[in-house]
Amino acid sequence: MREFGYERADDVSGAVALLAADPDARFLGGGTNLVDLMKTGVERPARLVDVRELPLDGIESTADGGLRIGATVTNSDLAAHSEVRRSYPALTQAVLAGASGQLRNMATVGGNLLQRNRCGYFTDVSKPCNKRVPGSGCPAITGEHHNHAILGASDHCVAVHPSDMGVALTAFDAAVTYETADGPGELPLADFYLPVGDTPHRETALPPGALITGITLPPAPVAARSRYRKVRERASYAFAIGSVAAALDVEDGVVRDARLAFGAVASRPWRARAAEDVLIGRPADGETFAAAADAELAAARPLPDNGYKVTLMRNLVVAVLTELVEEAAR
Repeated sequence: MREFGYERADDVSGAVALLAADPDARFLGGGTNLVDLMKTGVERPARLVDVRELPLDGIESTADGGLRIGATVTNSDLAAHSEVRRSYPALTQAVLAGASGQLRNMATVGGNLLQRNRCGYFTDVSKPCNKRVPGSGCPAITGEHHNHAILGASDHCVAVHPSDMGVALTAFDAAVTYETADGPGELPLADFYLPVGDTPHRETALPPGALITGITLPPAPVAARSRYRKVRERASYAFAIGSVAAALDVEDGVVRDARLAFGAVASRPWRARAAEDVLIGRPADGETFAAAADAELAAARPLPDNGYKVTLMRNLVVAVLTELVEEAAR
């Protein structure tokens, strides 16, 4: 790891000013992803601006019944919060499915959204990677790609976004708030991550130098009956090979409202809107659930070694939605 400067920000405006003064600086929250990438040489900041002590560590209800989550709230505190557990249980489950207890104690909400992909070619600086060095190529397409994207990929990048938390937030229409030198702003999470296209090195729509200050969850009564399910290659401390955040509102056997998002299948948490459209107004049964999954996965373009994900995600959607209906009937 090369030498770097370190400064601790006293307030939000000061943090933004410090980064504006040094284009090669990076904000540091828990450091659970950034520091690892610095060790391997993928990230080489000249300075770290520590934002961990900024007053952004609260979780509070909004006037309309939603939640506002500060950017420096730890993953552990988010998962344990009583209102999150009551109103957005899939979010608690998603956070607890990620990493280990020690890492969740350090990792922050803002940093979780900004974590980089876990493709082996990206993290190995001896290999080409369009995300790391634009125009150098994507060896994963013809190489190791069993856990890579089946949706929304391109000829320039097939890596997947690793966040569990982001999948649940995407299902519930969260928005990201941020601060820049020009003032505050907000981005719906649906627009926060950029399509991979031919510029995979451009990952988010955040303005240059922006500091994430929090996440806003709108009120969503359907979210109170929700679930997050993660499939991975070992029982704990592993990234997903497929995941689903789902919520259902069923009345008289018919789906009145539904939320569905997929993880580990695209370069960003994937909102399954085609599946939601199939679900709403249809019987809450296995046939409908399978049809919804098929509608979303019709756009899948798997590579030779990750076609299994199509079947996995179809079965996962049916299983999770069926469990929600059975739980509601108890």
